[in-house]
Amino acid sequence: MRQLKKPTYAQVNDDIVRTLVETGPRYYLALGTALLVSIVLFFLPWYYQLRTGVGLAGMNQPNVWGSYLANFVFWIGLSHSGTLLSAVLHITQSPWRKAIYRSAEAMTLFALIIASLCLFVHLGRSWFLHWALPYPNQMELWPNFRSPLLFDVMAITAYLTGSSVFLYVGAIPDFAAVRDRVCGWRKNLYTLLSLGWRGTDMEWHRLGVAYTFLAVLIIPLAVSVHSVVSWDFAMSIVPGLHHTVFAPYFVVGAIYSGTAGIVTMMFLLRKYFSLESYITTTHFNNLGKLLLLLSLLWAYINMLEIFTGWYSGSSAQIETLNYKLFGYYAPLFWGMVLFCAIIPLALIVKKVRTSLITMLIISVLINIGMYIERLLILTTSLSRKYLPDYWGIYTPTLVEISIFIGSVALFICFFLVFVKIVPSVSMYEVKETLDTPDRRR
Repeated sequence: MRQLKKPTYAQVNDDIVRTLVETGPRYYLALGTALLVSIVLFFLPWYYQLRTGVGLAGMNQPNVWGSYLANFVFWIGLSHSGTLLSAVLHITQSPWRKAIYRSAEAMTLFALIIASLCLFVHLGRSWFLHWALPYPNQMELWPNFRSPLLFDVMAITAYLTGSSVFLYVGAIPDFAAVRDRVCGWRKNLYTLLSLGWRGTDMEWHRLGVAYTFLAVLIIPLAVSVHSVVSWDFAMSIVPGLHHTVFAPYFVVGAIYSGTAGIVTMMFLLRKYFSLESYITTTHFNNLGKLLLLLSLLWAYINMLEIFTGWYSGSSAQIETLNYKLFGYYAPLFWGMVLFCAIIPLALIVKKVRTSLITMLIISVLINIGMYIERLLILTTSLSRKYLPDYWGIYTPTLVEISIFIGSVALFICFFLVFVKIVPSVSMYEVKETLDTPDRRR
């Protein structure tokens, strides 16, 4: 692939502002389709389930958890690599981060929102959510602070708040740049969002200090969130779930699926918003290396989980392992291994990492495999607990499948709205990587 010429300072502003103000029919078609699919396949089935009951789902005894909780874990995982990767690369001062981090942070924000909605769907009677909030009330009901559900509420709220502030603070100079180039209602909007930014030395200094502080804060927060999610399962005594390795297992899996999501998103932004000069093969090459490393870590932890279950000598643990590897869900398990451990080994080859179509296919397959992993964690463990006469099989219903597809459409809808409000590429940080213009010309 030919090397594209670096843009000038003026071209950076022109190109990024163009993505905000110039909107073609393909964008409206995509947005309308995503909105229609999210309404038909997410909100309407959810409303039907609220009216009818959670019995519409395939959950049963002993499979009291199903795809709704798997959706929640999947979206929480997808949210990890956006803000986390941006924070780590900012602290290490990696220059290739500057063109992709804004959209990656937005992916974190929207994935967290979708995860919260999936948690509401899983709870069933979501109008009782306020019972999980610690506030004085006339019924003298206080939440159980030892409940993993309350862990989720606190962790997600903290991560959502931190990610939102991190995204907004980093975008303030770009809001000011757009403010000076647009008119009408857009100018009023960006005047409000830019908070009176003038670009003085003191403002740049304070921005750098605040952004670095938030980056340092986000890293342990992101790691703790998925560790807390893993405790939802690991704190139980169910065979196949009661593992101390679950915290690093979930964190590595979250970063893995999130990085694959970034690759998919970068491909679509580059192709449909004409950002070839900013999102280059260098970004895909570096993300491919990261995916390769994460695939090896993920495979190692999976082997470790299987080995510790077998080495325990517990008949219940061994039965769960046999069921996972050779039972009803075995095709899904080996498909997960193929998508997440074997196919990514092709990323060893540089030509694969710099082939955009190949990277897109591999990233999509990885996230399919990671969703299967989250589903198998629940189905293979709950289906084979201690008593054989209490064993069962879980199969998702059409309502559950519809809600998952609708959640994907809702995520796309959020992101399409985002790219028309917030500059998807950081203008001022991209300029830091360019040659200083000669003022004598």
